[in-house]
Amino acid sequence: MKKVSEIMTKNVQFCTPHESLVTAAKIMRDVDCGSVPVCDSNRVIGMITDRDIVIKCIATGNNVNEVHCHDVMTHDVVTCSPDTDVHECARLMAQHQIRRIPVVNEKGELMGICAIGDLAQENIYINEAGEALSDISEPDNYRH
Repeated sequence: MKKVSEIMTKNVQFCTPHESLVTAAKIMRDVDCGSVPVCDSNRVIGMITDRDIVIKCIATGNNVNEVHCHDVMTHDVVTCSPDTDVHECARLMAQHQIRRIPVVNEKGELMGICAIGDLAQENIYINEAGEALSDISEPDNYRH
């Protein structure tokens, strides 16, 4: 069975809790993704998404240069270990409707990221990645 450590992206860029949202947005732009881990001494303490920046800062009229990552990040982060089976990782993504899972060691330190695209590149797991993406992409109930 293939482990997350075999397909994850290592050398992950992250932001710190006290950096501005502009820093997080620049990382997202440079890495071409929509979410970035927030780490304190390399320990994952949150995740920040492009949606967090828009909904919790811009849409409320706040200045992105003055709002910090800790102000809008998600605190309850779904993580997995490098030894997690890729099938379990796909299940976690579908269950929690997320596209990227920080991979952490037993101390909670960031070791890498496993993205839905990493799963999709593994032909043997393409069906699970597709199912996870399908579940992730289910529309939420919201008002227009």
